[in-house]
Amino acid sequence: MKILIAGLGLIGGSIAKALKRAGYAADGFDRRNVCGAAIKENVIEKEACGCAAYDLVLVALPPDAAIAFIGDNQFKDGAIVADICGVKGALERFVYAESRNFRYVGCHPMAGKEVSGFENSCEDLFDGASMIIAENGRTDKNAVRELEALFGKLGFSRIVRCSAEYHDKKIAYTSQLAHIVSNAYVKSETADGYAGFTGGSFQDMTRIAGVDEKVWTRLYFLNRQNIAEELRGLICRLQEYESALVSGNEEELARLLREGRLRKEKLDTEK
Repeated sequence: MKILIAGLGLIGGSIAKALKRAGYAADGFDRRNVCGAAIKENVIEKEACGCAAYDLVLVALPPDAAIAFIGDNQFKDGAIVADICGVKGALERFVYAESRNFRYVGCHPMAGKEVSGFENSCEDLFDGASMIIAENGRTDKNAVRELEALFGKLGFSRIVRCSAEYHDKKIAYTSQLAHIVSNAYVKSETADGYAGFTGGSFQDMTRIAGVDEKVWTRLYFLNRQNIAEELRGLICRLQEYESALVSGNEEELARLLREGRLRKEKLDTEK
């Protein structure tokens, strides 16, 4: 099977390294210097000149770039083209807007780091992680089975199948909302001079605050309705805590905290 990875950043680079570890050879598409670094490290075989020769094309690019890449290239008849973007609805709508000669599958690995770029990629990034596969009535079942088998060899321990709509709603809460909250949290003036006053809580809350706005702004906007809904819900819940504190209602605050603790305990049993 001839494999091409389009985009050799943190995720694409880690896929390339995990493929190499699993005994696969892949070619790459990225800026010349990135491909050069990947070839020098023996992560990819060569820089790809096109897509038509490949049986599997993994598109690990930001959403707009992924859409442009899929739209601008010719693919082998029956090839599997799988994007690895953090939103699925926008990609799915684009791909299915016209007839295609390839088999499209939307994917999203639940793994990452606070840093980006090929230099931060690693072969074990996906070990024990989940891979989401978005599917609908037009998704080729054999393509999904082939990808599931491959993802298992890359270290993924769980495959979750769902619709693109379900994925985007869930990811708005589990990932995108968390990044926005962390980003807003560090804007408090009280954060100045924090050294010596922090433990694990501060590190946990601020770890993902440093989002790259050039990438994440567009990603958020492609899923803005779901994120806005989650933000409204969070703001309403926070106002309940504020009201209990301002009014001096200790019993109400204890009730809210107990409610959250029990909710967390319930969620922990569902892992």
